[in-house]
Amino acid sequence: MERWQDLLREASRLRALGHLDEAIEAYERLLAANPQLPDSWYNLAWLQRKARRFNDALNSYGRALDAGVSEPEEVHLNRAVIYADHLHRSEDAERELLAALALNGCYVPALLNLGNLHEDRGERASARSAYARALECDPDSALALARLAGLSHRTELDQALALRLQKALLGTDLDPADKADLGFALAGMLDAAGKYEQAFQAAAEANAASRAAGGPAGHYDRAATEAFVKRLIGTFDHPATGTDSNADAPIFICGLFRSGSTLVEQILGAHSRVHSSGELDLIPALVERIEDYPEGIPNADAATLQSWRDFYRNGLPVAPAADQLVTDKRPDNFLHIGLIKTLFPTAKIVHTRRQPLDNLVSLYFLHLDPSMAYALDLDDAVHWYGQYERLMAHWKSLCPNDIFDVDYDALVREPRAVIEPLLSFLGLEWEDRLLDFHQASSTVKTASVWQVRQPLHGRSSGRWRNYAAQLDGIAARLSNKR
Repeated sequence: MERWQDLLREASRLRALGHLDEAIEAYERLLAANPQLPDSWYNLAWLQRKARRFNDALNSYGRALDAGVSEPEEVHLNRAVIYADHLHRSEDAERELLAALALNGCYVPALLNLGNLHEDRGERASARSAYARALECDPDSALALARLAGLSHRTELDQALALRLQKALLGTDLDPADKADLGFALAGMLDAAGKYEQAFQAAAEANAASRAAGGPAGHYDRAATEAFVKRLIGTFDHPATGTDSNADAPIFICGLFRSGSTLVEQILGAHSRVHSSGELDLIPALVERIEDYPEGIPNADAATLQSWRDFYRNGLPVAPAADQLVTDKRPDNFLHIGLIKTLFPTAKIVHTRRQPLDNLVSLYFLHLDPSMAYALDLDDAVHWYGQYERLMAHWKSLCPNDIFDVDYDALVREPRAVIEPLLSFLGLEWEDRLLDFHQASSTVKTASVWQVRQPLHGRSSGRWRNYAAQLDGIAARLSNKR
């Protein structure tokens, strides 16, 4: 029999090499031989989480706690993230965060996550309290300050908070990621207060900081984007066919970020026959698992296609009921409509659109991951928009009856005139409760968390005019790309 020390060395070696499945098996063998190894339970949980075996990860994290792992507050935090981000169990996530804070009342990561959880649930006062406590514990926390500023968008500028942000931005040893957090927060406050020239300058500096923080990933590659879109169009060059039963296929809501996708999902989620799943990462995760994407899709055999469907369905936070539809709102799934229609040939696609300049301005003021580098520069965003339109035109040529455009500006102007045809497209009947979507107690995990908790309004339509001077020339280039 192998000594457990030998098993530990082998498990550690496989983990270091990134051999996920083999490392998991090695840690399972190790812990069967010696279950009193808290750090090994922690490492197994981390690997299971990476493999999307979330319930197994929760159990392993629990065993790490039982075995007396050091810094148990971090384990509770990791369990909270799984509950919140992947299993959509908000109350369980809150319980774990409170457990972490009971162990360490100034554990800033738990306070930040607790504040974010309250934001997701629309609990502004509780979110503000959590961020304020984080700043008390760590006055230099850029993220806590930025989050607090994000809750402080008013027509009358909070001068003291804005000054605190500006002073923090002057720090000589400020990390680029922190500078981006603070800069986008300041830009948002200034924009809400109508100080547009200052807001745009703050956004420009924040985008530059985000680009620096992202390293190579923070630089948009136009040629690579064009090549990828060309490959998608070349691979998916005919309508999808199939006999798989798609009664439980989700409604896929996609488009550009900041095009109204969260609003549309919240309206649909108010319907008695629709369950909102929020912004799922299942399609992007599946894309990462598929070798030779997208060219390998057409050659996949029936068993492989079924395994991909199973991966998707098993990852849904709620299994669709026989009489209920589930939404999957992931804006950049517009890239993967070919894959979606291959797996679910009868799937319905709801495509959200918005006045292009409004959309680009909203992207410019949004702190996206640096890997979405197109948003960090308006000229790059114009290029991305052109490629997006090129690809959407292709998908519509393949499945014109399965893609429904929702125009954000028309929706906020005349909601019923837009919602009724959308419901018909989805095979649903009108319900008056749809116009009261903002009163629902749902969890919203996107940048639109506060906008969708208000009644429909058109205040964001025409936002680009506030920045007409800064956008000089962008409108012309945008038109040339369309």
